[in-house]
Amino acid sequence: MDLNAVNRNITIDDFDSVLTYSDQAQWSTPDPSANNFTTNGSPWLTATYHNTTVKGASVSLNFTGAGVYLYGAQGPAYGSYELSIDGKVLKGTNYRQNGSNNASQLIFGASDLTFANHQLVLSNAGANGKEGNALLFDYAVVTAQMAPAGATVKDTTFEETDPGIKYSGTWASNKSPLFSGGGSAYTDDDGGSFEFSFEGSAIYIFGDKKNDHRGYTVTLDSQPSASFNGTSGCGGAFGLTCEQQNPCLKFLATNLGEGNHTVKVINNAKGPAQSSNSFFDLDSIVITVPSVYAPRNLSTSSSPFLNGSDSGSSDGSSSSGSSSGGSGSTGPIVFNGSSASPLPMTHSLLLLIFGIIFILRPWSNLRK
Repeated sequence: MDLNAVNRNITIDDFDSVLTYSDQAQWSTPDPSANNFTTNGSPWLTATYHNTTVKGASVSLNFTGAGVYLYGAQGPAYGSYELSIDGKVLKGTNYRQNGSNNASQLIFGASDLTFANHQLVLSNAGANGKEGNALLFDYAVVTAQMAPAGATVKDTTFEETDPGIKYSGTWASNKSPLFSGGGSAYTDDDGGSFEFSFEGSAIYIFGDKKNDHRGYTVTLDSQPSASFNGTSGCGGAFGLTCEQQNPCLKFLATNLGEGNHTVKVINNAKGPAQSSNSFFDLDSIVITVPSVYAPRNLSTSSSPFLNGSDSGSSDGSSSSGSSSGGSGSTGPIVFNGSSASPLPMTHSLLLLIFGIIFILRPWSNLRK
């Protein structure tokens, strides 16, 4: 990691669509649309989490960057987990005999990743001996570079009504002061889409989630299309249930070069076990614009770690993947609630560690 560059810690909540759960039915979570749901006093980010006791249940995340940190619960109810980064499997445990089952803690951190496109998969390994058998995931933080050393960055929000967003198909709108800019756009057309052209080093797309949302695809420039599942984090049957009141991160791309970029999002409205077409909601698009562009070349190393180490720990101790050299090296992989945390960001970005959720995301309880 280039510590002199303008880096940002991007928070990804457990409901965000950039996360992929292998089977939502294997996980349980609070229902954000329930009458008794509240964020007051909750130890979990946005008062939601994903908890499972199913061995092999997993959640995955694709990201571009040099650091990643996972937060969840530790205590007597929790057990072992496996974490794969680009196919390299690490092991850890969240079991704590005297720990609290109701507190969000760092369960894994790595600040010495190569700068590359990474795939992370967190899986429940179940009980090992006296351990519990649960795995609770709260949120992730990924470290991405926004601009080179000495540059500045600015975030610009484009609402769903911006004339630069070109819609195709039938779209309607929800109006509420609780959405960013007071509204959102939605479609249940199969193939309903929008395109947006922009200049910037990063793009974030936000929108609503509910159990009447399903698949959608995103294409950025000439890159291969990526598929996502917009089903609410509660999973469950197709219907008007379990709306996430906090608009979710539906797409993220960083390390973009100078010049014009075009993103296209397509709603895949027809799927199995649906009583009607599924929806896609767009709330806002946020673009990060740097004063200087200098996208980094991606590493081609066969190991996701700077020093090539890929060993882990299953007994709660730190792994042996500490960094011993290499440009941008910042320290070891850390397991299980140690003192490690995402590295401080340069310039004013320290305040943006959780800014993607709390600054860029409006709260909403609107229903269609």
